[in-house]
Amino acid sequence: MGLQQIPGLYIAETEKRGRGVFCARDIEKGELIEMCPLIRIPNKQLDDIGKTILYDYYFLLDDKDHSTCIALGYGSLYNHSPNPNAEVLMDADAELMYVECLENIQAGSEILISYSGKSKNMEELWFPVH
Repeated sequence: MGLQQIPGLYIAETEKRGRGVFCARDIEKGELIEMCPLIRIPNKQLDDIGKTILYDYYFLLDDKDHSTCIALGYGSLYNHSPNPNAEVLMDADAELMYVECLENIQAGSEILISYSGKSKNMEELWFPVH
């Protein structure tokens, strides 16, 4: 399976978060926003990621190896919010990340996810939350 996106997704600069993902059309609650292929990062290479710009863009997989990955498509560009309007669902076996709409999102609004997953533990984050 390849990359799939709803029509109208685009990247734009935000005031406080750098680049972010937006949509030119309304998105309805429950709609699949994007399906992103994943590139697994071997555990033995994880320390090296910390020395690169990719450190700010990788995800943890909830698999037996506690793998990490980079999401293709716009996957690694979604910004964080403690009150996200979209959620990330990982399928480690299929090496896919799904971004699904949690609430209706109006055209032109930024699509935001929680970097801490379903846990609301903000201590896990490595940057100030805006």
